[in-house]
Amino acid sequence: MTDFKKIYVELTNKCNLDCRTCMRNSWEEPMGIMEGDLFNRLMEGIRRFRTPPTIFFGGIGEPLVHPHATEMISAAKAAGCRAEMITNGILLTEARARSLIEAGLDTLWVSIDGARPESYLDVRLGDHLPIILENLKRWKKLSGTETELGIAMVLMDRNREDLPKVIDLAENLQVRRFSLSHVEAYTPSLLKERLYSDAVGLEFPPEGVALPSFETDAKGAALIKELEQKFILPEPRHLPAGGACPFLLRESISIRWDGHISPCLPLLHGHTVHFSDYSRFWNHFSLGSLKEDSLQEITSSPFFTEFHKKLDEFDFAPCLTCNACDLPSINGEDCFGHTHPACGGCLWARGFIVCP
Repeated sequence: MTDFKKIYVELTNKCNLDCRTCMRNSWEEPMGIMEGDLFNRLMEGIRRFRTPPTIFFGGIGEPLVHPHATEMISAAKAAGCRAEMITNGILLTEARARSLIEAGLDTLWVSIDGARPESYLDVRLGDHLPIILENLKRWKKLSGTETELGIAMVLMDRNREDLPKVIDLAENLQVRRFSLSHVEAYTPSLLKERLYSDAVGLEFPPEGVALPSFETDAKGAALIKELEQKFILPEPRHLPAGGACPFLLRESISIRWDGHISPCLPLLHGHTVHFSDYSRFWNHFSLGSLKEDSLQEITSSPFFTEFHKKLDEFDFAPCLTCNACDLPSINGEDCFGHTHPACGGCLWARGFIVCP
């Protein structure tokens, strides 16, 4: 069996917000939460690791919607794991904050896409920023230095002027970690919000890129340097020139709320990504289900091993910079003969989309 350094656990795909930037805007999937028996089955597998991994509680939904999120964090800590969680911060009441701290949460990530109520409203479609900031101030008083605080921001045209204010906000809250990503166009309306072109990677430098990639933007490079000086940024920090799967470089896997295991967060759910003159549908891809097999059986299978070998080689067709055929419209077979999922059209693998 392969040991992993990081495991993303989607406790639920439900959420208390309806953000314009969310993947849920391009899917039709059932909503649900991870059952206790399924989580216990996952923990049974994790306890067999030689070195306990980091468990990152987060996927497409809001983890604090799950009624037993705190108990699951406690179970992860009891197994010797480092525990991180990402939240929109709205449900971070005093009682919930105390319970998370007592459970031993190591890092709390909060998604903030605007430093002003009006800009936050513009992205998140809800006037919740004052509540979130009050929740974070209280969190800092309660947690002290015991729990790290991180800010995750999705950068786009409508909030780009807010970035310096978000950085100031992070410093005032004594935030240690910062994750910055471009927006992925899950809907046609998001195309005009992108700060990168359709020809992503066309001018990919031979030395690779620092994440997130700003193509050849000197201001972007200066911004990344500033963030590196002020905060701890997510690993990996760089991708090689040919592209690579950042989730593979993290030695991670992702677990969907219903037990399906995927190699990365974006393949947990089927979704559409839009470009100027075409769109690409990404089918959900499962390496196995915890409802049917143990974690050890799934990650030791030939199917799992062969796919990870293909991902490590990353010899996919360069769909993002070619688009000369009709194959880029779906992550099925590419013109190099790779079958689903063909990852050559992945914006994460080109450094534009980043997560903690």
